[in-house]
Parts: sequence; structure tokens; C-alpha cells
Amino acid sequence: MPETLERAQTHLEGDVRAAIDVPWVTIVWNDPVNLMNYVAFVFRSYFGYSAPEADRLMLLVHNEGRAIVAVGNREQMERHVAAMHGYGLQASVAREDS
Repeated sequence: MPETLERAQTHLEGDVRAAIDVPWVTIVWNDPVNLMNYVAFVFRSYFGYSAPEADRLMLLVHNEGRAIVAVGNREQMERHVAAMHGYGLQASVAREDS
């Protein structure tokens, strides 16, 4: 393989690896349906957050319209989003840098 092609391939593989390694986040969004104490309960029971941390995140959802509740690889975050949907909460996955 010519040296320039090999360097280009190595650079591309590095870019792909970097894109895969970028942490992903689970975002829970505010909605007009769920009560604040229920949202805090979900954060405590599913994620294992302490009551003060669950309340802090719930208030972010309520006041700011959203809160990042978990950070990790995409597959983990997709599982968290599916679980949040199972609890009736609106949630999505995004790259941490977006």
C-alpha cells in the first residue's frame, strides 16, 4: 500500500475511533404530564440517585426544560432512554458535545 494511502487510512481510522469514543448523554425532557415527585422517584429508583441529586435533576427538567441524567457509550444511553420511555418520561440520546 502506498505510504500516502496508508497515512490517510490511519487518519480516517483515528477519526472513526474518536467519533465512537465521544461520550453520549441521556436527556430527560420536561412534559406537561408527569408530576415532579414522580420524575424524582424515577431518577432515584432507576439511576440510583440520592434524593437530593434526584430532586436537583428533576428541578433542572422542570425549570430548564431538560436535564442530562447519564453519560456513557451510545448503547448504554439508548437503554436508559428506552427505560425512561417505559416510565412514561420523554427522553433522548445525544452526543455530549452537541
